[in-house]
Amino acid sequence: MLPGLGPPPWPCYPAHGVTALKPFGGSRVIDRVLDRVARVIELALAFAFIFAIALNFTNVIGRYVFGVSLLGADELQVFIMVGMTFLGAVVVTRRNMHLRMDVLVGFMPPPVQMALRIAEQLLLIALASFVLMQSYDYAQRMYQIGRVSDMSGVPMWIPHGTVLLGFGMMLVVAAWGLVRLLQRTPEQPAEGKAKP
Repeated sequence: MLPGLGPPPWPCYPAHGVTALKPFGGSRVIDRVLDRVARVIELALAFAFIFAIALNFTNVIGRYVFGVSLLGADELQVFIMVGMTFLGAVVVTRRNMHLRMDVLVGFMPPPVQMALRIAEQLLLIALASFVLMQSYDYAQRMYQIGRVSDMSGVPMWIPHGTVLLGFGMMLVVAAWGLVRLLQRTPEQPAEGKAKP
């Protein structure tokens, strides 16, 4: 358990039937860094959400009370939601809180469960790598042509860059999750118990 952070997120704790190997010296540091990065993202997105709500409230009051509308407010709210989606996915990935159908997985033998977890991480790494390459290409094009949004004038490489940043960080988290999974070994019989 990390001081002040509570129990480490999956895959840091042992799964049923699987015991973690003694982590090498830097693994705790990496886990702590990833946990803190996830927390910073979480706080930043919370403030961004509050800002979006305040912006929407101000725009509604201005439009219906004073007859004045804030140009670009709707665009900014969309961009904030895009950032919340793709950066929030980093936090979800770190905490292993993706939606999944795992009812049957719980009834499978521990080696099969471990194989499925490894396959899941590999698929996530492949998906994040593909989207990372595509979003990098697109964000770079937006930057090169100097494209800005129609109403608020926000450079379009920024909202597209949040997709790039989000999937890049998900790739790092997924790769580290795979490393942590591969550090595990099948559970050994407890002392005093006869081996089958």
